[in-house]
Amino acid sequence: MTIQELLDLTIKNGASDLHLLPGIVPSVRVDGRLEYLTNYQALTPKEMEPMLLSILKPEQKELLLNNKELDFSFGFGGGTYGDLGRFRTNIYYQRGVMSAAFRYLEPKIRTVENLGLPKICHEFAKLKQGFVLVTGPTGHGKSTTLASIINEINLNDASHILTIEDPIEYIYPGGKSIISQREMDIDTHSWTMALRSALREDPDVVLVGEMRDPETISSALTIAETGHLVFSTLHTNSAAQTIDRIIDAFPASQQAQVKIQLAATLKGVISQRLIPKIDGGRVPAVEVLTGTTAVSSNIREGKTHLIDSVIQTSQDAGMIPLESSLASLVLAGTVDAETAKAYALRPEELTRLLDKTYESH
Repeated sequence: MTIQELLDLTIKNGASDLHLLPGIVPSVRVDGRLEYLTNYQALTPKEMEPMLLSILKPEQKELLLNNKELDFSFGFGGGTYGDLGRFRTNIYYQRGVMSAAFRYLEPKIRTVENLGLPKICHEFAKLKQGFVLVTGPTGHGKSTTLASIINEINLNDASHILTIEDPIEYIYPGGKSIISQREMDIDTHSWTMALRSALREDPDVVLVGEMRDPETISSALTIAETGHLVFSTLHTNSAAQTIDRIIDAFPASQQAQVKIQLAATLKGVISQRLIPKIDGGRVPAVEVLTGTTAVSSNIREGKTHLIDSVIQTSQDAGMIPLESSLASLVLAGTVDAETAKAYALRPEELTRLLDKTYESH
C-alpha cells in the first residue's frame, strides 16, 4: 500500500476526504459519510510515519516535528500543479502517533451554475469594492464557492487578484487577471505581515483564506475600506451569527468602530451547507444576505437581532432565507423533506413554506 494508491482511490471513489490513522482501516468521506476502504488493512505506526514523511519537503518535516502538526497542499497526478487535482492536508499527532487528513480539491474550478449556487453570486463577482464572506461548517464547500467567484473575476476582469492562504487550495487557470497566491510559512511568515503588505502589492481583489483572530479581521476590513474587494470565510451557521462573531471578536472598547467599518463595507454573506440528495451526492442550500441600507443601519446601531427579519422581507434585493433555499430543493425533488428539516435553522418555517406550497397546488 502506497500513499499514491490511497490518494488515487480517494479520487476514484468520489470522496471529499481521506483519513489515515494507525490501527484503523483507511477511510474516505463520500457524500458527507465516512466509509472504510474495503480490501485494505489498518496501517501500523511504523508503516504510517514513512508513508506520510515521503510527501514532505525537508523544511516541512522540520516544521511537523517541531510543531506536532502541519497544514500544506500539493498537486497530484503529475504536471506543474497536478493534473488530477490537489490535496489540502493536515498531518498531526494523536495518542503519540502520526496521522493525517487529506481534503481533495478538483483540478477544474466549477462555475456558479455547476455548483448549484444562486445567481446573486455573479453580482458579487462584479463588485469593485467591499467585503464578501462565505460561511458555514467545515467541509461544506466554502472554499469551492469562493474559488468559483474568484475564477469568474479572473476570467472576465483585468484585475490583480491577491490570495493569502494556509495552505493554497485551488490553482486558477489563465484568464484576464493576474493572480498572486501567497501561502503561509512558504511565502510569508504571518497573516498580520501578509495583510499589512497587501496594499503595497497593488491588488484589486484580496482573498483572505480564513479570518482567525481580531488582527486578521481588522486588516481585512481596512483593505475593504480602502476601496478594494475582499473575500474571506468564517465558520458560522447563519448570516446574522457571522456579523455577531466579527463584532464579538473585539474588546468592547473597539466594537463601535468595527460596527461602523462593517456597516460601510459589507456587500454580502453567503452562508451555506451541503445537503445529501435523494439520488446520491450533495447539493448546497444557502442563506444570502446583501449589504442593503437596512442591513448597514442594523449593523451600525447594533441591532443584529433584526437581520433575520430583514432577510425574510428582502428577497427582492437578492436575499435568500435558508428555509426558502431548502424548500426549493424539496419541491424540486432533490432533497427529502425530513433531511431538509434536519439542516434548517427554523424547521417550523420550512414546514410552513412546504405546507403553503402544497396547499396552493
